[in-house]
Amino acid sequence: MLYHLFDWLAAEVSGFNAFRYITLRTVLAALTALGISLAAGGPVIRYLTALRLGQHVRLDGPQSHHVKAGTPTMGGALILLAIVVTTLLWADLRSFKVWLVLAVTLATGLIGWLDDYLKVTHRNSKGLKSRHKFLGQVLVGAVAAFAIFAVAKLPAETTYIVPFIKDLTLQVGWLFVPFSLLVIVGSSNAVNLTDGLDGLAIMPTVMVGGGLGIFAYVAGHQVMARYLGLPYVPGAGELAIVCGAIVGAGLGFLWFNTYPAQVFMGDVGALALGAILGTVAVLIRQELVLFIMGGVFVMETVSVMLQVASFKLTGKRVFAMAPLHHHFELKGWPEPRVIVRFWIITFILVLVGLASLKIR
Repeated sequence: MLYHLFDWLAAEVSGFNAFRYITLRTVLAALTALGISLAAGGPVIRYLTALRLGQHVRLDGPQSHHVKAGTPTMGGALILLAIVVTTLLWADLRSFKVWLVLAVTLATGLIGWLDDYLKVTHRNSKGLKSRHKFLGQVLVGAVAAFAIFAVAKLPAETTYIVPFIKDLTLQVGWLFVPFSLLVIVGSSNAVNLTDGLDGLAIMPTVMVGGGLGIFAYVAGHQVMARYLGLPYVPGAGELAIVCGAIVGAGLGFLWFNTYPAQVFMGDVGALALGAILGTVAVLIRQELVLFIMGGVFVMETVSVMLQVASFKLTGKRVFAMAPLHHHFELKGWPEPRVIVRFWIITFILVLVGLASLKIR
């Protein structure tokens, strides 16, 4: 909204032309989302506490987690509020890509909210039945994937790019839809599985979101995309605004979510944030880069898959407990050590992903 206001004012005052630059609006989006999160964080926590929307912990989880019982959850709604409001303020609202990401954000956030609501009202950690939650995610992901495929005007918008290898691309035709569905739903669940310790999921989300923002800017800039050998995707640059909002909103939430957490994001935040990252990666054609930068999310997901498969096939567990962060806790690592080390790993992986901009 502010973008369109300043764009209109630029016809009269040339100084407002500065707001047409994506780089400036991305910075402003990050600062705006950060401000909203910090300003609204305290009141939201008090409101959630008054409603007694406290976290219920797994009885079979680490004993140290039992002290977390009762900590307000569903704080992810604060993150989504900051992202949506900020995007509406600073993005070009004529962009189909921006509206698609906002739709995915709200739809997956609604699924997560329903899951959280059932958990706190039924006083258990089960929530929405897994098959119902998964079906909702698949429905949202399928609609988003089909919409991206249907409106694509250039081959580059549905071509798979292999990082670090020059000119190696894959055209998969209609298979783009199920592949993209897998990325969106997989990313959504991966972030949700990682969200088990104070601040563990949000900081990697911030770092990966920032990395994808750089790719979005390059993909939407015809000259830079050609110079770096990336596919030019018209309108992708506006997604840098969304990524800037993720960074700001995430850092603001981390202020309250850092160990020991005053609030948890819950599924309303985790499912939506993962879906946003997956959708942005699909739109800017960087699914494999997301796989690299989000390596911590991947490890957490794979650990659960291996644990379940091993137990069903052999009756034995691969890890002391899954997801992976619980394994290290049960091995004696203090919670802050697990969190910070996973952050460091993510930082390294994001740098590796960014290196693919030039190394080809």
